[in-house]
Amino acid sequence: MEKEGWNARLLHLYSHSGTHIDSPKHFNCGEQTIDQIPLTDCISEAWVVDLTHLAPKALIEVAHLGDLANEFKEGQSLLLHTGWSQHVDDAEYYRSFFLRISEGLANWCVDKKVCTLGVEPPSVGDVFNLEEVTTIHHILLKGNVVIVEGLTALDELTEKCVTFVALPLKVEDGDGAPCRALAIEDGTL
Repeated sequence: MEKEGWNARLLHLYSHSGTHIDSPKHFNCGEQTIDQIPLTDCISEAWVVDLTHLAPKALIEVAHLGDLANEFKEGQSLLLHTGWSQHVDDAEYYRSFFLRISEGLANWCVDKKVCTLGVEPPSVGDVFNLEEVTTIHHILLKGNVVIVEGLTALDELTEKCVTFVALPLKVEDGDGAPCRALAIEDGTL
């Protein structure tokens, strides 16, 4: 401030750090890059699904959606609240509690034309299992499901259905990018 008259920082970011969106290019599931994802695909009505009762390392299945599996409408989104984000800085928790999307749920998301699938862990699949993480990303990204990973504060939401917005940084040719994610409840932020 004293030298230049303003504050500014140089940022170096991993494209999948914090809350972020994956593009199909991330797993070579298509040519679409993060800057080519239409913003209309980043705003939708979303169901918040409480899965905090699931055991560590559980596969999240269609059955865990309960009645929502039948009520879900094409173009809506899912935000899976697992409680994972409350332990984001705990390395042991990272290894031992990684809840992940099953192939059945991933295929259901594609069949139901889910707009966005939002999860608290840093990935929809177990990052310690290359085959699994690749398979789940391939199913979702090839099926045009927007993936938002690293969500936080889902425990603060009080409504089962919200307007969800996740806007990625417009990184040219990006395989993913950090995003600002927010939920609007009852028309208010």
